[in-house]
Amino acid sequence: MIVYNITIKVTHTIEENWLEWQKTVHIPEIMATGLFVEYKLFRLLELEETDGSTYVIQYFTDSIEKYAEYIEEYAPALRKKASDKWADQFIGFRTVMEVVH
Repeated sequence: MIVYNITIKVTHTIEENWLEWQKTVHIPEIMATGLFVEYKLFRLLELEETDGSTYVIQYFTDSIEKYAEYIEEYAPALRKKASDKWADQFIGFRTVMEVVH
């Protein structure tokens, strides 16, 4: 199993709207690609939250090829939508992991 992990810090001013958008628009668009079988959305605890809250979204797929297809075919447009909508009010980084146990 391959996990596409996105960690995002969002400002408090957009947090509520951003979270709703994630749940109702962005995550459903990613899942609609058919390349991921499941996702999980987390809010990190025990962090300094002066500048905003930190969330983690993990998307699960059964092959690195499906992940690569998502990155090549879908990710650029979906990332642009997020940037256009929320501009500089969030920062994120992405990692890819393999489940070993």
